[in-house]
Amino acid sequence: MIQKYLYGVPFATESVVAPIPASQGDPPVGTVKTSESGFCFACPLAEGDRVYGLGEANRGINKRGFVYVSDNVDDGLHTENKQRMYAAHNFIVISGQQNLGLFFDYPARIRFDIGFTRRDWLEVTCERADLALYVITGDSACDVVKQFRAIIGRSYIPPKFAFGFGQSRYGYKTQADFEEVVAKHRQAHIPLDMVYMDIDYIDHYKDFTVNPEAFPDFSGFVSKMKEQGVRLVPIVDAGVKEEAGYSVCDEGKEKGYFCKRADGTDFEGTVWPGWSHFPDVLNPEARAWFGSQYKALTDCGIEGFWNDMNEPAIFYSREGLAERLDHPPVPHEDGTIDHFGQAIGWLNLSNAPEDYARFYHKVDGKMVRHDQVHNLYGYNMTRAASEGLASIAPGKRFLLFSRSSCIGMHRYGGVWTGDNHSWWSHLLLNLKMLPSLNMCGFLYVGADLGGFNADTSRDLLLRWLALGVFTPLMRNHSGCDTRRQEFYQFEGPEDFRSVIETRYRLIPYLYSEYMKAALNGDMLFKPLAFVYPEDEIALQTEDQLMLGNEVMIAPVYTQNATGRMVYLPEEMLFVKFGPEGRITQEVLPAGTHFVKVALNEVPLFIRKGACIPVADPAQTVAGIDPVTIRMIGWPGASYDRYDDDGVTIPAEE
Repeated sequence: MIQKYLYGVPFATESVVAPIPASQGDPPVGTVKTSESGFCFACPLAEGDRVYGLGEANRGINKRGFVYVSDNVDDGLHTENKQRMYAAHNFIVISGQQNLGLFFDYPARIRFDIGFTRRDWLEVTCERADLALYVITGDSACDVVKQFRAIIGRSYIPPKFAFGFGQSRYGYKTQADFEEVVAKHRQAHIPLDMVYMDIDYIDHYKDFTVNPEAFPDFSGFVSKMKEQGVRLVPIVDAGVKEEAGYSVCDEGKEKGYFCKRADGTDFEGTVWPGWSHFPDVLNPEARAWFGSQYKALTDCGIEGFWNDMNEPAIFYSREGLAERLDHPPVPHEDGTIDHFGQAIGWLNLSNAPEDYARFYHKVDGKMVRHDQVHNLYGYNMTRAASEGLASIAPGKRFLLFSRSSCIGMHRYGGVWTGDNHSWWSHLLLNLKMLPSLNMCGFLYVGADLGGFNADTSRDLLLRWLALGVFTPLMRNHSGCDTRRQEFYQFEGPEDFRSVIETRYRLIPYLYSEYMKAALNGDMLFKPLAFVYPEDEIALQTEDQLMLGNEVMIAPVYTQNATGRMVYLPEEMLFVKFGPEGRITQEVLPAGTHFVKVALNEVPLFIRKGACIPVADPAQTVAGIDPVTIRMIGWPGASYDRYDDDGVTIPAEE
């Protein structure tokens, strides 16, 4: 059952698409307090209650025992103490004595204290008492999630080629750079479907342009790459460069489609292009205009995009810089200056809360200050792209994913989890985010495999790829100042080929399960607790996940390990994919086992009585030969495989 409670005058986020009438009175659980100082929801937590959800968030699958803040921020240093990340996914599930879902439909900063201040207490607070609260009760945690997914709309469906492997690096600048990446993958016989284009392909960082010197015939180059089975996927940033004669800037200013200051002038902040304007994507007219700009690249043959810097990131504003310069650090009474505090405080201008309060959106003829709707920006930028692409090529699927998001954007694109680090802890964090993101509707998800920041190691990259085999978005991405982490940069590239080939062998299963989850409003990844709710060990296990209805995954995530301990809630078939097409299978009884997994192997476990389809390896998704698809698993088992053309958007029922 779903009940909706309204407080104040909620902003129309359009996160929920199903018509839910508002209930009168108080929610059936917890207490709500509203005042001029804000909103507070509080309820007790029983000793055995587990709290799931919040999508892209730090720490474990069970969120109990920490404070989380939904306030989208450009901060790639995801240490254990960080309370906020690039996204705001305000849905939680309390599972234990009861199964309860809570969705706080609120577009700005909101704080979740989940048993941190008091172990037995949940408290959710925000500064403005203008929101909708959805309370969902169900028979199980899965039931609660499914009800929630039904009211927020169908998850984004990418084209089938988007399930292939993609190589990326911040630092590919010229046509020759991209040609080298493709050639070396093909020479090493490492499958490849996409190469991503970071900001250096752009002409002076101006959105929807291409550097004419680096790419003298971009359309021809795109076509040449497609002939080799590779699609180029360019980045699009939120900031539009301030430059007279640049058509996107000129037209946006002329039509009033950029965010405004209080005095009606166009707000300016710096990002990669320098002084920039920010499209007012909460204004439907401006959103349609910005979405139409993608045609400049689709006309060149581009079929996929990744949207970035769309929290929006702001290095600094004119006002913020002026204030810092006019008000230098104040010395202490003894005349000394806190130089450390100066460095991290006075000089730190990026993503300042003051800047987010300096500009406005035009919504239904009214001016709305950005900080009051901050978390909606990335969502609506990607919505702009999706709606624009739907107009450019009706009925066609495009690859589209974003850094910043909130619930609602899941209908328009996927997400990658931002600028992570080449840390073993971030491999594990990647694993734990997957079911949480699925709960919030985001199915097409993935991380920068191997880590974006810092230098990866060969074994970290291989182990991370073995997890990435199962994530819908599979991309190796790294920063420009890090160790080169293309596979052919390391000794023994055949080990990387073995892992990537496993991905392509499993695409018949992965694509089928993804589509079933999207079309039926289900999760692709589930915690063991959702499938085995009566199993005490399963309830505590957070480093293993159920994938689809047939498979459990348990990746190795520690350095120098030859394998790992695995808990089986039931008898399962232990399967390892190895080099040269080798597949080993071993029946293991329920219980705890140490399983050996080499660096060039990918393990999975098939539930008793089930089987999955696998194919022979291929160099591209299009190259997978359906004739080679066969079943592996338990004797006598069957599997209902979903397939389609991978291009046309399926009709909604």
